[in-house]
Amino acid sequence: MSSPRLQLKKNESRRLRGGHLWVFSNEIDTTVTDLKSLEPGESVEIVDERGKFIANGYANPHSLICARIVSRDPAHQLDRSLLVHRLNIALSLRERLFDKPYYRLVHGEGDALPGLVVDRFGDVAVVQITTAGMERVTADILEALNKVLRPSTIILRNDASLRQLEGLAYSVEVVQGEPPEGLVIEENGTRFLVDPIAGQKTGWFFDHRMNRCRMQDYVRERRVLDLFSYTGSWGVQAAVAGASDVMCVDASATALDMAYENAALNGQQERLALLEGDAFEALKALREERERFDVVILDPPAFIKRKKDAARGLEAYERINRMAMQVLAKDGILISASCSHHLQRDKLPDIMLKGARHIDREMQLLEEGHQGPDHPIHPAIPETRYIKCFTARILPAR
Repeated sequence: MSSPRLQLKKNESRRLRGGHLWVFSNEIDTTVTDLKSLEPGESVEIVDERGKFIANGYANPHSLICARIVSRDPAHQLDRSLLVHRLNIALSLRERLFDKPYYRLVHGEGDALPGLVVDRFGDVAVVQITTAGMERVTADILEALNKVLRPSTIILRNDASLRQLEGLAYSVEVVQGEPPEGLVIEENGTRFLVDPIAGQKTGWFFDHRMNRCRMQDYVRERRVLDLFSYTGSWGVQAAVAGASDVMCVDASATALDMAYENAALNGQQERLALLEGDAFEALKALREERERFDVVILDPPAFIKRKKDAARGLEAYERINRMAMQVLAKDGILISASCSHHLQRDKLPDIMLKGARHIDREMQLLEEGHQGPDHPIHPAIPETRYIKCFTARILPAR
């Protein structure tokens, strides 16, 4: 059975032929395509203004991104067979990179499966679906995972805010196996407890794995401050890497309790101090108390979630970086990160330099990091390049 056609306006096919996977509603020729008649998630055939095939995809007439491409082969649509094939390709990369089964297995558009995220915690798979097209084939996704991965437990974490844009309800459900208790993963030689049901996102942030690995060279026998620490992914690894002591700051008491458990899991609880509260207020208090740290790690949540938040978000990034430098020792290291794709990559080091000059300090930029290879970037889609991480040495003015 053939799929409905989405016909593009004249001259609107170039971006898609160049590799992009999204079709916007204002690119559709509505004089020949009844977009509103389509069901959310329905399979479609995308054609140019002459009716020539471009790709197969799925549609959502109620979304600004009204269609997403899943295959450029006319014979392949989004079904169990295609999912199995793409999962096998994704798995082959991760098994080449990592010797233990803890990684992001599927990263949406980066793995040619827009709207789907799968994180692997050993034999537990956590699935996040963010589009109506992927929601429509949920049963196929579960079957494909079982064929490729054979997990004992599958959890659907369908509580991401992006679902609202697609008109989808929120839910968290264990659809296979038993809810895991005491789930432990390993990253860079450090063990962590993970809560895949109630934790943020899927329960863990694999995207900074490589940056946390590089961090370890800067913290040996140093005093470390980990801001927005969550469950201690940076701070506990710093302690394991030989930091003299680590202070974790987070607004969540629950997250800090787990950070302590993670430190204890690695025999590092004596090196860890916990401070519950807003990071801005904590930095203000630490500065007033004249506390100084050799390394400050700054990995905040996205301050710019939407374009309209840009001005306020930039001010927040500038303020937090400046305040972090104010508690650095004379020859200190600042590791500053951003997960907002709306913050341009070259903007963060500019923000850091501005903060250094504001307090009459000099800055040496030492390293630039980005998301790990289990979060592959689609080169035609800038939004998939979202992690920024810069390591800088902050010195007295010269």
